[in-house]
This record gives sequence, structure tokens and C-alpha cells, in this order.
Amino acid sequence: MDIPHEWFVGFSKSFGLFYLIALSVGITAYAFWPSLGNRFDKAAKSILDDEDGPARGDDGSDPEDEPCR
Repeated sequence: MDIPHEWFVGFSKSFGLFYLIALSVGITAYAFWPSLGNRFDKAAKSILDDEDGPARGDDGSDPEDEPCR
């Protein structure tokens, strides 16, 4: 049984295309799933809630004033 190289190339390109389309649809469905909206909103706001002010070193100095080592 002799299968030409072009058949394998066409099959792998088609499989890759359909794989990426299915992956994109799955990720989009996950991102817009209604019951996960609160989780995503909480994650988006939690990054901003941890900020108390500008970054400071242990002794209160600004880390950007220190020379690079």
C-alpha cells in the first residue's frame, strides 16, 4: 500500500485547521458562558484591589532610586 506524501500533507493541514477552529469555538464558549461571568469579574477587579499605593522598599525608599546591580 503506497500512500503519497501529498495525501499526508493535505490530511495534516485539514486536521490542523479543524483542530484550531474547534479550539477557538471552545475557548470562546468558555469565556462567554453565563455562569462564569462573576468569576471573571472578580478576577478582573482583584488585581486593582491589592494596590495600596506606589511600590516601596522595606525601608520606605523608592526602589527606582537604587542603582542596578
